[in-house]
Amino acid sequence: MGKKTEFLFLSEQDMIDAGVLDAAKCVANAEEVFRLLAKGDYLMGGGSHNAHGLGIVFPAESPFPNMPLAGPDRRFMAMPAYLGGRFDVCGVKWYGSNAGNRKHGLPRSVLTVMLNDKTTGEPLCLMSANLSSAARTGAIPGVGARLLARKGSEVLSCIGCGAIGRACLDAIAAVMPGLTTVVCCNHSPANAEKLAAHVEKDLRLRAVVEPDIEQAIRCADIVSVAVSRTAPLNVKREWVKPGSTIIVSGPMQADEDFWLNTRLILDNVALHRTYVEEGKQNGDPNYGGHIGRPIFQLIDAGKLPDLGEFDVIGDILNGKTPGRASDDEVIWFLNDGMAIFDMGLCYDLYKTALEKGIGTKLTLWESPVQADD
Repeated sequence: MGKKTEFLFLSEQDMIDAGVLDAAKCVANAEEVFRLLAKGDYLMGGGSHNAHGLGIVFPAESPFPNMPLAGPDRRFMAMPAYLGGRFDVCGVKWYGSNAGNRKHGLPRSVLTVMLNDKTTGEPLCLMSANLSSAARTGAIPGVGARLLARKGSEVLSCIGCGAIGRACLDAIAAVMPGLTTVVCCNHSPANAEKLAAHVEKDLRLRAVVEPDIEQAIRCADIVSVAVSRTAPLNVKREWVKPGSTIIVSGPMQADEDFWLNTRLILDNVALHRTYVEEGKQNGDPNYGGHIGRPIFQLIDAGKLPDLGEFDVIGDILNGKTPGRASDDEVIWFLNDGMAIFDMGLCYDLYKTALEKGIGTKLTLWESPVQADD
């Protein structure tokens, strides 16, 4: 007889019941993952162990009538990872993305995470991951704000007011108790109004809807950039006031003065090196559309130092590198999605679900047919 294998399934409501919307806990989880990242106790895809993931890129045209074609933000992506420390788990985030999903009553991306036993490969938990992905994406700016923002920061400007923008806002608000005002700026006024209502009702802060990006940045102590690939942002250095912290979680363009005369901090140098190498190998001058493209181009042009000379947030968290140097220092923090953060947060949600009896147990097999092969 082979071994019976069961695993847990967590729906979106199960994830909520397990605490995925607890922003403070998500930030604490992300800090723990950053410490492991800085130590090197993790693996991601590819030979570098630092690939973002493997995606299906759809063609512009095809002789096959059923083959999906390229469209705004349309792709499938698998993001495998192992996370060490107390987590000690393997898994993969899998998602499809299509800007046209909204016409079908769906979010832009539909995500799941599967956690697996690191040794046997058996599934541990399959879970709805839209909320956990947004929560971990938001938690990283929360870590950045806590470590890098000027003490006494009062005004947060959210550039991009969708699901990711809201998650970033909630995480930053959870760690910055001095905030008084949130400026909501979005190309779609309806999303800005929606976020403003959340600010006032749920966070009990003053909300301002500001359609002009320049004005939204000029007034901010902290700027959270969470725009989509279909609506990239353009910023000028002169808009940024002294002492500001700009946290970049979405594509952003800026004049050279911005990139050359601010302090640049990364989440993971090896991840960005892998983006550069993959872009060059594929002959892609845009580095796969990666949000770090502007700094990669300036490095290639010899105007910025090598990636290895930039500070990383994990070293600041672990005390190896100093944080903010002065109240006037302008800092921007570039962070991109890493599956290790999905593994860390989803593992804790899985353990909470087990403790509280949340979710549905499913059977993979009573006894595997191939056990003796």
